Amino acid sequence: MLRRLLTLYLIIVLFGLNAQNKYWVFLTDKSGVEFNPYEYFSPHAMQRRVRNHIPICDSTDYPLNEQYVQIISKQVDSLGFRSRWMNALVVWANDAQINRLETLPFVKNTQALEYKVLVASEKVSDARTEEIDLLIDKQTRSMGGNLFEPKQIDGKGVVIAIFDGGFPSVNTHSFFKPLFVEKRILATYDFTSGNQEVYHASSHGTMVLSNIAGVLDGKKMGLATGASFLLARTEVNSEPFSEEENWLAAVEWADKNGADIINSSLGYTHHRYFPVQMDGGSLVAKAANMAFEKGILVVNAAGNEGEDANWKYIGTPADAEHTLSIGGIDPMNDLHISFSSYGPTADGRLKPNVSALGKTVVIGRNPKPKIAYGTSFASPLVAGFAACVLQLNPNYTSKQLFEEIQKSAHLYPYYDYSHGYGIPQASYFTSRAIPSPTTFKIVEESDTIKVSLLDFMQTNLFENRYLFYKISDAKGRIRVYKVLDIYQKNVLILIPEDISKDEVLSVFYKGCYQEYSKPN
Repeated sequence: MLRRLLTLYLIIVLFGLNAQNKYWVFLTDKSGVEFNPYEYFSPHAMQRRVRNHIPICDSTDYPLNEQYVQIISKQVDSLGFRSRWMNALVVWANDAQINRLETLPFVKNTQALEYKVLVASEKVSDARTEEIDLLIDKQTRSMGGNLFEPKQIDGKGVVIAIFDGGFPSVNTHSFFKPLFVEKRILATYDFTSGNQEVYHASSHGTMVLSNIAGVLDGKKMGLATGASFLLARTEVNSEPFSEEENWLAAVEWADKNGADIINSSLGYTHHRYFPVQMDGGSLVAKAANMAFEKGILVVNAAGNEGEDANWKYIGTPADAEHTLSIGGIDPMNDLHISFSSYGPTADGRLKPNVSALGKTVVIGRNPKPKIAYGTSFASPLVAGFAACVLQLNPNYTSKQLFEEIQKSAHLYPYYDYSHGYGIPQASYFTSRAIPSPTTFKIVEESDTIKVSLLDFMQTNLFENRYLFYKISDAKGRIRVYKVLDIYQKNVLILIPEDISKDEVLSVFYKGCYQEYSKPN
């Protein structure tokens, strides 16, 4: 019996030593590598770099040192994706092989691939024609999209890359025919299988595309109906540990092919991270930040874990500092929709940045419109909005585009960890600024803080009955935030929380924003 147990133990040990797993191998340098950016980049990619006042190329754009790659290839089972930006490559290897690789002088370090991707969609359902008509109208009008139309702003000339799980029917459905007639599908690639065929598998990407470029019975489902597209399949439900590699490959491909904006409705959370690790330190978050530095705006769904007691918070790359992370809004009340993931990041930064409707009308595998729930569909609404802003302001850098979209949101400069700065508004870019009305005043009575509401007429879409307030520290980190439903005018609202001398009370109500702090 003992001999059998020892034999079994040895088999398990030997199997573990020889088990093939996926690893990143990071290299130390790119010495001796030559690179011609004019042969590698598309003309639009070159133009984007000029617009963003950055070099046409730098060392992160150079390929890997081929001699290093060849040496590694002889010591592992097989090779995978090569990342120029990270100066790294993916290998299949066992523990013994990885240990030998780590002794090579040009290997900086190795890291196992242990990511699991979550597509940020909730559910899809049928709906009555009346509900569909109302929702289509609101998903663009809530951002003031009708104000772009007189100026013929529809994202024309802007290139949007979409990373998703597949795009079935896009190439055959009459709904998407204008994209092909006008040759606005610039490139496609399936990173899960290594070919250009993306019109299969999950219909999630088809639905996302419909919320950027779709027009149903003359009504826009998204705002960038004139944009051009790069379609990348990066996700396979049955291969949960490959998508991080695919996302990195796709973002470098999108850069090469001239993307101005990336829409990603994917998030990496369980099986790799704890919420405390959502600090922008993952490889995909670093890649998103690098894309931003190369002039690309990355728009990413915040996630749908808001009701999940085991997670609740955003994933990555939504946690990246320069990712425009999108929360979900309930179209019934213009407030946070229950499933939308919450901020902040683990290191206390604001997320989500802005929000859009988390319940939308979509077109998927078949031509019948459906109702979809998820920040997956809020994200493309904002990506389409961003394309319109860039068309209207063609000299905007990625930094300006990011910041101005935040400033355009309907709650700005108020923000919280449910709504971000609120829903972006086209009026910020198309109309002259109108001074905010004074709708309340903050008063202190016997060490009690109150908000005195003033009577005035409602004049725009978002002047509803909700009062937002928060208490934050000197660094802007929020300790508490609430939304109050106000049914009466000319009332006093008690702020029950104590405010210390180093904290700030911020209040937003019907277009008016004020701050209060205790005197020193």
